[in-house]
Amino acid sequence: MELSVFKKIQEDDYTPLKPVVGIVGLGVMGGSYAARLKELGYTIYGFDKDQQTLDYALNNQMIDQGCLNPEDLLGKCDLVIFCLYPTKIADWIKTNHNFFKKDVFLMEISGVKSSIVNELRQAADELSMVSVHPMCGRESKGIQFSSPEIFSGSNFIIIDDGSIPKGHIELSRMLAAEMGFGKISVLSADEHDRMIAFLSQLTHVIAVCLMNTHENSHLVEYTGDSFRDLTRIARINESMWPELFLLNKDILLEEIEAFEAAISHFKKALESNDRKEMSSLMVESTRRRELFDK
Repeated sequence: MELSVFKKIQEDDYTPLKPVVGIVGLGVMGGSYAARLKELGYTIYGFDKDQQTLDYALNNQMIDQGCLNPEDLLGKCDLVIFCLYPTKIADWIKTNHNFFKKDVFLMEISGVKSSIVNELRQAADELSMVSVHPMCGRESKGIQFSSPEIFSGSNFIIIDDGSIPKGHIELSRMLAAEMGFGKISVLSADEHDRMIAFLSQLTHVIAVCLMNTHENSHLVEYTGDSFRDLTRIARINESMWPELFLLNKDILLEEIEAFEAAISHFKKALESNDRKEMSSLMVESTRRRELFDK
């Protein structure tokens, strides 16, 4: 099956089609999606509320056309990818529902799933829709920080709670592979949210708290690689991440409590001069980290 040609899939019926792709929200992720798919030869229409963002995308040949009013181009799109904040997607779909093609395929890439999937399916109504999560991004916000290279070798997750047609999953898998993603996995919404709470959300919380532990304008003059590595993601989108945290609040709180228990354990070993226990914890952390290095 040729990945260079997008396939429109209904159930398990594959029909060759060279699509028009609409990208809704041209921030870091939306701009990166647009740039990569444009490189691959797709026709790209960009939808954003900011004219300067659309102009940037056009001037940098990331999109073929862009518009502020979805009615102008939405009906020409075979695939529409939503790169909006999670709480904005359902309203956008409802507002513009009448402008979609009847057989359009919708894809949303938000960082939380359980709290929004049902609402999105209801908003999409009879339209085909799948939720995915590209495990990549940038610390800064805005289309000027987008790059098609962020997808290369990154992990990609497709959400399936047992109700997604196999053809839709295969379509998502094909597109991810063509874009250059590495490991492509299928998880339920709950499995995704539990995984993301630990691997992404907790790490961002730790980075923010570590960065805010000391107020010292001269830190940059003293720091080494360890502090830079640990706090890289502390440069954070203050509008998007609180939304993601709140949408996954209960699971994230569980992970924060687990981290508090782990750091409390290490603190007690230090207080009691327990060199053996500290060494044991480091041996275990090294063993677990080696799994990532492979």
